[in-house]
Amino acid sequence: MIPFDYRRAEDTDGAVATVAGNPRAAFLGGGTNLVDHMKLGVAEPELLVDVTRLPLDRVDRLPGGGLRIGAAVRNSDLAADHDVRERYPVLSQALLAGASGQLRNLATTGGNLLQRTRCVYFQDVTTPCNKREPGQGCSALEGYSRYHAVLGASRHCVAVHPSDMAVALTALDAGVRVQGPDGERTVAVADLHRLPGEHPEWDTVLNHGELITAVELPELPMAARSRYRKVRDRASYAFALVSVAAALDLSGGTIRDVRIALGGVAHKPWRATLAEAALRGAPPAADEFRAAAEAELADAQPLRDNGFKVPMARNTLVSVLSELAGEELR
Repeated sequence: MIPFDYRRAEDTDGAVATVAGNPRAAFLGGGTNLVDHMKLGVAEPELLVDVTRLPLDRVDRLPGGGLRIGAAVRNSDLAADHDVRERYPVLSQALLAGASGQLRNLATTGGNLLQRTRCVYFQDVTTPCNKREPGQGCSALEGYSRYHAVLGASRHCVAVHPSDMAVALTALDAGVRVQGPDGERTVAVADLHRLPGEHPEWDTVLNHGELITAVELPELPMAARSRYRKVRDRASYAFALVSVAAALDLSGGTIRDVRIALGGVAHKPWRATLAEAALRGAPPAADEFRAAAEAELADAQPLRDNGFKVPMARNTLVSVLSELAGEELR
């Protein structure tokens, strides 16, 4: 048993100041990821600051028509929210595809964004892992790599980000409200997570002591026709081999706008900007969807065990876009 101290935050400023003042302190939300890592010995905070009682558990409409989602909103509540289901179905679908009902009842919006990789080597403290301890090496490079990255990886880390929700939020151009010792700022979800590069131990661009307080969704009419598709080894409680979040806007038989993000393929949710650019102004045809997917995946570098992810990502993207186009054209 590794001892640690526990405090319940009374206000956001106090929570931020407490964690920022102790390099071995951490925020505690639902705990579905952090507590697991403490049990495994992956994380060893000396102080946990419980932020679940802070007034961050509401979903509110913004003046401009978007939504503000408090960081403490539970995944199950967010998936069931009427505005989310009607206006941003891709987000509701992504949340329902994640984990299990019991975990969704506990996991929070902020915590979901900050969950760490489920790489088997990261979670096994007996094996070398640069993410867990920089300089040790990456065991997955020559080891079991079925679940690992095919895009944006480095020689230091080939792990993937596990969140379904983050993939949907990336496609929706969501922003993350963050409060830290120096005040508040907004970070685009697409910029929140990092590719591994030389420092895979840095999952996000957040500084120590910065607390996610909310996620903001822009007014995005095209998101009403959106979809999340997750391909996995079993029907529930499994992480994505590949996932696709997409929204499509057609006008006069032409793609006016499109939003695409991929999951299960990189160290962060992968915004498919090359595919989007190829599709804007194109007709909604399977050949166009396939060419756009192939352009996005042209630089993929699969490992020994995960070469199947490249055609799987291409086929899943084509299928999702074809279904969305069919719905719009009916």
